[in-house]
Amino acid sequence: MAVKINLFERVESGKGLFAVESISLIYNALTTILIFLLYTRMEHPGIMLLERLGIVILTFALIFMYQAFPCRLTAFVRMVVQMSLLAYWYPDTFEFNRLFPNLDHLFASAEQAIFHCQPSVEFSELCPSMWFSEPFNMGYFFYYPMMLIVVVYYFINRFEWFEKICFVLVTSFFIYYLFYILVPVAGPQFYFPAIGMDKVNACIFPAIGDYFNNNDYLIPGPGYEHGFFYNLVEASQEVGERPTAAFPSSHVGISTIVMIMAWRVNRKLAYILAPFYVLLCCATVYIQAHYLIDSIVGLVTAFFVYQLATLMYKRWFISPVFKMLG
Repeated sequence: MAVKINLFERVESGKGLFAVESISLIYNALTTILIFLLYTRMEHPGIMLLERLGIVILTFALIFMYQAFPCRLTAFVRMVVQMSLLAYWYPDTFEFNRLFPNLDHLFASAEQAIFHCQPSVEFSELCPSMWFSEPFNMGYFFYYPMMLIVVVYYFINRFEWFEKICFVLVTSFFIYYLFYILVPVAGPQFYFPAIGMDKVNACIFPAIGDYFNNNDYLIPGPGYEHGFFYNLVEASQEVGERPTAAFPSSHVGISTIVMIMAWRVNRKLAYILAPFYVLLCCATVYIQAHYLIDSIVGLVTAFFVYQLATLMYKRWFISPVFKMLG
């Protein structure tokens, strides 16, 4: 039976922050402190501080909007704005880890030692045709739509859990982002062109120090270059990709968490998303965005990150403001 929801249903206006806003402000504060600690080494710390101030102002402006028009729609807007800001926070990790020595040589060497090859190179060379390239790129491109589908499903069908899943999702991203700041790994699509494929083929993986502080060349992805989804992925990477966030793969980690959320609320929804999820996980290695070990660790850590974020929600927001909206 279809579930009807009145977006403009008036609700009691609660004071204070939603859980997802609280964790966003905490992450904002932590990275602000880091900016001050690294101020003299950073490229444009003043602009970064102003951007963070702007996010704080936006957050409280949305709270005032909600208090003036307290309904489910304005509550939804508050949540989704914080989630959309992840598009800002992701490349922001590069502004920090670009200052530290790159670690790709360690991960490429580990990949070679474990698998006796570079799986990202072998995979794409073994499956170059459109029949592999397009499905894998479609899966990779489906990363954000998959999140949106699950979030909207909760909003419409399980509104009483909506705040929790938004918090868990955003907090999971922040946990990965904090790790990326401290562990600078760019991935094959950046590291291999930096050292040259002749060295990759010779199994030589030199350290490149802070090379990515001044260079961010991204090798075009492998596969069928005239494909529709191939070009969508290429266009999105040209706009938002940075030599950061390779280990562990947040694409695999977050999409696994999204699948857990889908499975818990509707098995049929999880089954529908499952093919896209599998293609996405394969695509992380196929398009050379990640080493295979990145994706494996992304899968394993997803369950721990999900449990940690859920525990944080239960401990910190055991009586969330959204209970009044259920």
